[in-house]
Amino acid sequence: MHSSPGQPHLKAVLWDMDGTLVDTEPYWIAAERALVEAHGGTWSHQQAMQLVGQSLMHSAAILQAAGVRMKARDIVDHLSAEVIQQVRREVPWRPGARELLNDLHESGIRCALVTMSEGPLAGVVVESLPKPYFEFLVTGDTVTNGKPHPEAYLTAIDRLQLDDPALTINHCVALEDSIPGATAALASGVVTVGIPHQVPLPELPDMILWDTLAGKATDDVAQLVHGRAASAQAATETPDAGLLERAN
Repeated sequence: MHSSPGQPHLKAVLWDMDGTLVDTEPYWIAAERALVEAHGGTWSHQQAMQLVGQSLMHSAAILQAAGVRMKARDIVDHLSAEVIQQVRREVPWRPGARELLNDLHESGIRCALVTMSEGPLAGVVVESLPKPYFEFLVTGDTVTNGKPHPEAYLTAIDRLQLDDPALTINHCVALEDSIPGATAALASGVVTVGIPHQVPLPELPDMILWDTLAGKATDDVAQLVHGRAASAQAATETPDAGLLERAN
């Protein structure tokens, strides 16, 4: 990784968990379907897709509307327990995720987990990793506003700045798989990569799309930070077209 003097370089990568780091969405969908059916309702694939990337309390409200006669907090606790049970049996890693995590770690790039899953589930996933790749976790139960609100990402940046006050959004890259997650990351101002999985991602302004993390390394992520810096520099150096026309 090389950057010219004064040019921002990659300092941190902010990882979404469900669908980006691990493929837990099938676990969530199965738990949701079983819960709705236990209350006499039906749960379609289309309904399940509406919950991908959303905060758990938001998802609980949708499940209540589908007929689940439980308090929102109880719904969240029930679903989380079911998914944790499945993850303890097998952690379904997404292609290339662990390899990229290890490469970032060896390159000295800080990593944080920014997920709408709550602490117990995130902890089980992180504890299954062979090294302390994640410096800290920002989970759905530690923020007031879930994705697509940027609070979780802004919280992560604030925590990163405690040890590195010079760090800014221009030094960070977020990895996301869902529309709510990508929207949150983009709203925080960090460089945002969308890696579609369960739900197709539209071409959101300023978002970079990758088909997969397989084969990706630190240099690939770092180039995104350099690319933003180069684009910003080019924009400041390009004369305003209106001024050129008036000058002629």
